[in-house]
This record gives sequence, structure tokens and C-alpha cells, in this order.
Amino acid sequence: MKIRRPFFIVNPKSYLYGDDAMKMAKISDKLAEKYDIDCIFTGQLVDLPEIAKETKHLIITAQHMDSLKPGRGMGHVLPEALVHQGIKAVVLNHAEKPLTIAELDMTIKRAKEVGLITIVCSDTVEQCKAIAELNPDVMICEPDSLIGTGNSSNEDYIQSTTEAVRAVNPNILIMQAAGVSTGADVEKIMKLGADGTGGTSGIIKAPSWEGKISEMMEALVKFK
Repeated sequence: MKIRRPFFIVNPKSYLYGDDAMKMAKISDKLAEKYDIDCIFTGQLVDLPEIAKETKHLIITAQHMDSLKPGRGMGHVLPEALVHQGIKAVVLNHAEKPLTIAELDMTIKRAKEVGLITIVCSDTVEQCKAIAELNPDVMICEPDSLIGTGNSSNEDYIQSTTEAVRAVNPNILIMQAAGVSTGADVEKIMKLGADGTGGTSGIIKAPSWEGKISEMMEALVKFK
């Protein structure tokens, strides 16, 4: 499976679960169809199988997995188990769940073995270069300090991290998403060369989830 540019991520992290997570997933599913956009949707592992069954237009994504193979590994997230439940992708190395480069390398390889799309987070320009060498499918470039603040990355950061990744592997899709919460933020990010964007707190805190996602997706489709 290939993700089309421009793409969007709805990433509830641990803010939502159960019925609320399903509600947001169904809204995202409807709008992904309306705007014909590839929409990545993450969630709690226990919610993902039901969300996968109840939606048709989302790339259902785990928020983490481990590099182990079937066998010993109590408490770890097995890649094969994710695929069995209809999950299509995995986010790795988020600031709230960091991995060493060695572990990240092994986990990306395991994801590729089982057919999962890899979406890997990175903070600094130097980290972007190092992680790009591991050849993930997508990279989320965002300063850890801006996550959840409502403040988006500055132009220099967006351009320098995008250039760093493309210099190593131009086939990696690049997402810039830190602090993105409005249609104007989406337009700024995309004009500076990103392939996709999305949000967490900017969507969850909005008076209308559907209204906020619509606002951001409407801005995104201008870059098709």
C-alpha cells in the first residue's frame, strides 16, 4: 500500500478511547471519502480492531509496536498481531515513546517484513538525517518542544528538516505537524514543501471535530 500525497493524520494519542475514539474515527472516515484524501488514524490498541471493521477509508495505524517475532515477549506488541487485526501502519519513535536507533532499525525492518507502513518521528535536523538512512515510508518532522502547544514549526525548521530527509532519500514522504491546528497552518506547512500534515490537540479541543477536520482537509486538497 502506498500513501498518496497530500495526506492527513488524525492522531488521538491517549486522549480518546472507546466510544469517543470510534466517533472521531467515523468522522475522519466520512471526511477522508468526501475529500478523497488518504487519512492516517491512530488509536489505542484495544480500539483499533473495531475501528478497522467500522471504517472504510482510513489507514488504521498503531501508535507503537516492538521488533520481536512470535514467541517470548510478554507485554510487547507483536507486528503479526497488528496485521491480523487489519492494521495497516505503525507510528514509531514519537517523543512520548522514543526508541534507540538500533531498536528503531530493527522495528522498521520487522514492519516491512509483515507489510506495515512505517511512520517515524524525528526531532532535530541531525535526527532526521540519521532516521532517513533507515528508509521509513513516512517521517514526521517536529520539534518535541512544540508538540501539543498549538504553535507550529517555523519556516527554517520546516525547510531544513525537509531538505535533510530528501537529501538522503527523496522517496520518503514528509509530514510536518507540530502545533498544526488551523487551515492556515496547513497551507503554510504545505507551501514549504511537506507532503502531509494533521493534528491531535487542535482537533480534540475544537468545538466541532467535524468542523475542524473539514477546515484542515479543505486547505490540504488545494495541494493535490
